[in-house]
Amino acid sequence: MQFAEIPGLPETKEKLLNAVKFNHLAHALLFHGPEGSANLTLALALATYLYCENPSETDSCGSCGSCQRMKKLIMPDLNFAFPVIASSKDDEGGDDGEKEEKTDILGNWRKFVLGQPYGNVHDFIYFNGFEKKQLNISKAAARKIIQALSLMSFEGGYKIMLIWAPEFLHPSAANSLLKIIEEPPVKTIFMLVTSQADQLLTTILSRTQKIMVRAFSDEEIKNHLVDAGLCENKAAEQIAMLADGNLREAYRLLENVEDQTVRQVRDWFRLCVTKNLKDLFNLSDEFHKYDKEAQKSLILAGLNVTREIMLKNLELENLLRTTDEDRDFINKISKNVLTEDHALKMYEAFNQAHYHLERNGNAKMIFTDLSMELLLMMSKN
Repeated sequence: MQFAEIPGLPETKEKLLNAVKFNHLAHALLFHGPEGSANLTLALALATYLYCENPSETDSCGSCGSCQRMKKLIMPDLNFAFPVIASSKDDEGGDDGEKEEKTDILGNWRKFVLGQPYGNVHDFIYFNGFEKKQLNISKAAARKIIQALSLMSFEGGYKIMLIWAPEFLHPSAANSLLKIIEEPPVKTIFMLVTSQADQLLTTILSRTQKIMVRAFSDEEIKNHLVDAGLCENKAAEQIAMLADGNLREAYRLLENVEDQTVRQVRDWFRLCVTKNLKDLFNLSDEFHKYDKEAQKSLILAGLNVTREIMLKNLELENLLRTTDEDRDFINKISKNVLTEDHALKMYEAFNQAHYHLERNGNAKMIFTDLSMELLLMMSKN
């Protein structure tokens, strides 16, 4: 992974490069950004830059032996830790790591990251078939981290330990790592990558330098999709608006017909406005048949349309992100949302629906209940 492969974020890239250039790179970095941000890719790009044999002022060369190995994530001095299935002893922070050895979990991790660099923990769970299993980073895994970092560097350079989703660290594992994170061996760097920094122990947080990774802008996502040849400019604009800074979600939306999700939201809202209960119940049946990610995409699309309605009703049209046909739809539908309070309640209803979907609630009931709430809020009578 090179910095050039990551869309936008020039200020964060410059901050990391300057830290290397002026020898101000901390020995423990926390890459914290929202879901679908570049928190993992920036950490990998920095690792590639540190290992590169011919780095420039702004990026790794991409062609030396080290860069080629980083493309496959097989650098001998780059170590990974991530959540795996917890054994019964692991649940208590025990030392039984046997269950982790039964599959090539590290190989699967590499395949996952190379294929879905903006994926989240749920994607990793589905990728490995870990559904309905408890995951953690056990005390046994922490002991392996300490052991790996106690060895001499294979190539005389940096030893890097990248911990993905450190919020899954068992408390006993986190506590056992405190000393080595605070006082690591020479030329050893910890990179912690998370979207849930609030779930980390404060003792871990206090020992890291925070690298705040913002969400992508609409323009950055749009340009990335167009430049990569993934879709046309108009579709990219629409996807960027719906993705709301989440590149993972943008890739998800690409899997649909270009404007299918927006069209579904339009149809859904129109059924609510016209109180067409029969078709709304039929739509609930259809929604139930979608896979979980498609369900969440539709809810998030509705959430973003609601945001646009709120801005329209507040006469903040300069902040609207929709264009052309979508803007016309927002103008028309906003007339059916009578007050700011109604729009706020709609926003809260979408957030609640997304929350329950994440926790495997009954999709049909969630969608039906949300539709009834929208129907009441959009009705003038």
